[in-house]
Amino acid sequence: MVGRAHPTPVDIKTLKTSKPRTRHPAPKTVFSISLGCPKNLVDTEIMLGGLTNAGWEVTGEAAAADLLLVNTCGFIEPACKEAVDTILDLARLKQDRPEVRLVVAGCLVQRYGAELAKDLPEVDLFIGVNDFPALAELLARPVADGAAPLVHQAPPYAYAGVEPRYPATPHHLAYLKIAEGCGHGCTFCLIPQIRGKLRSRPLKTLVQEAENLAAAGVKELILVAQDTTAYGRDKPGHPGLAALLREVAAIDGFRWIRLLYGHPARITPELLAVMATNPRILPYLDIPIQHGHDEVLRRMGRGYTRRDILDTVGRIRKTLPGATLRTTVMAGFPGETEVHFQALADLITEVGFDHLGVFLYSPEAGTKAAAWGPKVPRREARGRARSLKAIQAKIVKARLKALVGTLQEVLVEGVSPESDYLLTGRMASQAPDIDGQVYITAGTGLVGEIQPVRLTRALPYDLLGEIVEAGEKGKRRKGEKD
Repeated sequence: MVGRAHPTPVDIKTLKTSKPRTRHPAPKTVFSISLGCPKNLVDTEIMLGGLTNAGWEVTGEAAAADLLLVNTCGFIEPACKEAVDTILDLARLKQDRPEVRLVVAGCLVQRYGAELAKDLPEVDLFIGVNDFPALAELLARPVADGAAPLVHQAPPYAYAGVEPRYPATPHHLAYLKIAEGCGHGCTFCLIPQIRGKLRSRPLKTLVQEAENLAAAGVKELILVAQDTTAYGRDKPGHPGLAALLREVAAIDGFRWIRLLYGHPARITPELLAVMATNPRILPYLDIPIQHGHDEVLRRMGRGYTRRDILDTVGRIRKTLPGATLRTTVMAGFPGETEVHFQALADLITEVGFDHLGVFLYSPEAGTKAAAWGPKVPRREARGRARSLKAIQAKIVKARLKALVGTLQEVLVEGVSPESDYLLTGRMASQAPDIDGQVYITAGTGLVGEIQPVRLTRALPYDLLGEIVEAGEKGKRRKGEKD
């Protein structure tokens, strides 16, 4: 929302035939880039919400903006490199417009703030993960001479209230961050050092924010945190995830409610029961297992075994038949032998995950595992990762091929960036940006609406389909073939 402008003083004596006029100065504009996960995107939306409340306007044109904002990821080395490259790209826009301000926020700042302030003089302000809600206030302060100020000293931010948010997602989709920080001690991960300990948000606050999003027209609400299944565990007597889901699912307006970032050891019978009894909660579970051999899991500090993983998958499929399972695994962890790797490959084959992300281990300074050996040669780790992806590709190919000819509900998202002759959409089994999608080749699509689509062809990770018009005759039941 643009603030009210103050009129420019006018000397009425100099005006002979014209009426008195005022000139409203153009509002300042901000261009933003949010890197990393959806949790980071929520932080970006809060920063933009604070700025628009202070009179700024959001623009999609970086070259014309008065403020360039980058919210960074600093979890692993590739993410850090992407962040620095993005900062430097935006810094080049300041060469001809030195009055433009460049602000860098997020995990990279929290991790390397002092070094960044020294090495990137092009940046005007660095903000850590606890100070970002105060961006508008910080920008209003007088600009200091010399080095760019570094702000990352605030107490751990807990999202206790409902902050103003400027949506960076399509109108039909929104993320709800239910907690901040992490209470796990995984030996390869820096999140607790960067984001702090687990801090669950009050249930009442989350329900209020969810109601606001539903009133704004959101059809798909996605709950996120470093570990959504840990929600409430940091506060004795605090309602847990199952209780939160019951409250959110009771809000009118949402069609799909999705969970991301769950811990395999915390998929409780109560949680599954709530998911099974409420059709708005999608039978979709994202549970990063990381590995499939007990020795590697122990060294990773994951707190569960291979048998635990299989038991959890069994409970899910018994309670939620046909549930979609997504996971992520790591190749090349220190000490991973060929035997360890084969156990992981066998587990992937046995479970048959619907979606699988494979990451190469990255030795991050400050983690326990960074000092461990023996190291897996990078070339060998890449080969293992390729093997896992090949296994998963076969699983996905068979799953998608079996869907051809069926009728599925698809959330239509708009024109495909690849072709103006295609629309894109997602089934309930496909989360935005991380899973495959449905390319719609025929029919009238209503953006933001869930419509019946008959699937006509399977691609390696995506599907083609045609919207079934309201008057079309034939079989219309979900999953039924012609």
